[in-house]
Amino acid sequence: MDETDWQETRIRVRYAETDKMGVVYHANYLVWFEIGRTEYCRARGFAYRDMEENDDAFLVVAESYCRYKSSAYYDDELIVRTCVTELRKRSLRFGYEIVHAETSEVIAEGETMHVITNAERRVRSFPEPYKQMLLAHITEDAIHFTEDQQLVPTDRAPD
Repeated sequence: MDETDWQETRIRVRYAETDKMGVVYHANYLVWFEIGRTEYCRARGFAYRDMEENDDAFLVVAESYCRYKSSAYYDDELIVRTCVTELRKRSLRFGYEIVHAETSEVIAEGETMHVITNAERRVRSFPEPYKQMLLAHITEDAIHFTEDQQLVPTDRAPD
């Protein structure tokens, strides 16, 4: 993805997010991914709550992955970088990097895949207005559409 496709959210590691030695507990990275994707949507003009309350659409986490590359510690300032890496008719995938603000070291990277459902937990299509808001900020050279018009990042597109 192009640099302009990332949404950056700054966080500071709280004491409650660390173990006895001041090292961040591994599950907190998934919480920070959630913060990143929430702010990503907000920056594009909508909130999860809008989708849920107004359009009966819920982003259910179906997969998550995190690769830990280095440790984060109590009081570190971190940048959660978030982007959309795939948008299909009934699913959405976000990519993440967690970067140490002072050193620019990537300390974790990962992704989450979400299935769009209604309140009855039935899979449904992604509401078009939100899809357009997500796509409006993605640079054209960073995406590729498959024959069935599914968005995939250029680095995953078939030659």
